[in-house]
Amino acid sequence: MPPTTGSSVELLRGTLDLLILRTLLAGPTHGHAIAKHIQRTSEDLLKVETGSLYPALHRLETKSWISAAWEISDKGKRARVYRLTPRGRKQLVAEQSKWETFSHAMRLIVNPAGQEGQ
Repeated sequence: MPPTTGSSVELLRGTLDLLILRTLLAGPTHGHAIAKHIQRTSEDLLKVETGSLYPALHRLETKSWISAAWEISDKGKRARVYRLTPRGRKQLVAEQSKWETFSHAMRLIVNPAGQEGQ
């Protein structure tokens, strides 16, 4: 994994799916808005590059976790709008559970009981 630059953080492999699914829980939106939501919600700590986002969206669509359709945006332009599917909602629960387990394990390793501040 390349070193981080500035205040942004590199995404761990597998976390992008969770971030996309969680973003789409709020409702359908286009790819650029998904990336902006993740960046804004993470207080600019996470930035999803186009080269990562669109392959991930395609992968999630192939797995039927999301669906996509061309629609006319508020600005009158065609945009591919992504929606969370019922299967995607179930997967979101599973992905959140995996993330919570991973986060707990990392806390145990990084901050072992009785060794805070060492």
